[in-house]
Amino acid sequence: MDDAADAQGADGDRGDGRRHRHDRPADERVDALKERVYATFTGLAIVLVQHANVEHVEAPRAVVTLLVGIVAITTAGFVADVISHLAVHAAFPDRAEVGRMLRVAGSAIASAGVPLLLLGLAALGVIELGHALRAASIVYVATLGVIGFIAVRRTRIDWWKQVVALGALVALGLGVVVLQQLAHGH
Repeated sequence: MDDAADAQGADGDRGDGRRHRHDRPADERVDALKERVYATFTGLAIVLVQHANVEHVEAPRAVVTLLVGIVAITTAGFVADVISHLAVHAAFPDRAEVGRMLRVAGSAIASAGVPLLLLGLAALGVIELGHALRAASIVYVATLGVIGFIAVRRTRIDWWKQVVALGALVALGLGVVVLQQLAHGH
């Protein structure tokens, strides 16, 4: 066993009771990524709607709207996990499972970090709100693009099939954005 393995213990524990993100079980990483994608789409929809109505939106309100929207989708995901656990296991989740659910939810909240920072700068008067909303939407689109690109690159299919798969993911993502915009009347 090497020094890194000695320092981390056989169960993936770093010695302080916490695990590295990459040491978490695959199903937890899948759930966390899925929640992050949901939250990213939600955040993108929120900033696009606000950008379309930027002349009627004040920067502090934009920050609060994005924060509440992300917390709402994250909370909904957590509640869905608890309800699903109850339905499948006929019992409330134990402490370890609640911890897993909270880690998954936390990854969704993290998706709003940079966009909230940008809108916060607009609230402080450092940048114009329209520019902050545009930049936040670019961050969200780039995040979705990077996640899709990495996901497709990890497959073991031919390069041209990866290009087709990535194109299909982009088309589906655009479809989601269009549906969200239609739902908000824009």
